[in-house]
Amino acid sequence: MNSKPVTAIIIPARLGSTRLARKMLLQETGKPLLQHTYEAARRSRQADRVIVATDSVEIFDAVQRFGGEVEMTLASHQSGTDRIAEVAAKLPEFDIVVNVQGDEPDMAADAIDRVIEQLHQQSEVPVATAACPIRLQALIHDPSCVKVVMDQQGRALYFSRSPIPYPRNWNDGWLTDEPPRYFQHLGIYAYRRSFLMKFATLPDSLAEQTESLEQLRVLQAGYPIAVACVEYHSKGIDTVEDYAAFVARIKSTSH
Repeated sequence: MNSKPVTAIIIPARLGSTRLARKMLLQETGKPLLQHTYEAARRSRQADRVIVATDSVEIFDAVQRFGGEVEMTLASHQSGTDRIAEVAAKLPEFDIVVNVQGDEPDMAADAIDRVIEQLHQQSEVPVATAACPIRLQALIHDPSCVKVVMDQQGRALYFSRSPIPYPRNWNDGWLTDEPPRYFQHLGIYAYRRSFLMKFATLPDSLAEQTESLEQLRVLQAGYPIAVACVEYHSKGIDTVEDYAAFVARIKSTSH
């Protein structure tokens, strides 16, 4: 029997943010936003190590203050995937690298573990991600809600900002179907380290450029993506309103 793959969660974190300035270091809860995400990732049962990858000295210092592990990266990276790949290149002892976004403080440990388990169970799959059922019609038509359609093996056929599958004759009952008819993609990825090193060398695909969805590069290059279906759903912190709602939830549960 093969031994359990060694797994690292790497959290890419940059200080620049167009919609919510310096969001990683906002701390109205008493902790930086990034610390909440780090602590959520630490609850994973499958991960052996959690590391923040940043090009910001301020973020580096903040992570050290709360006792986290952090690595400095180049400032020139175009994406979080490129940033985690730089750190993963220095970690040959790891088999699987998980990308958890720094602005996902509500990321469920079970969702992380389910994504990692996809790579444990499917040796021929280089990438895994997660999705949850969509139960609101408005989300199906919301371009910020990325949809995914899977095949019968639970592998992604396509990701889109458009409604997929397209509802030619809408039926309200589709929102309560079991198994679910519509799925929202969750922005968490587990990569085999060897594939992560290759990913940055793949050319941008036309679908990726069109939809602005990096995962389409993987599909158009012919590689499968396994999708773990979870009930967990959480929106990343992108706006002032998102952060205010998060702070309110934290304060309400701490009393």
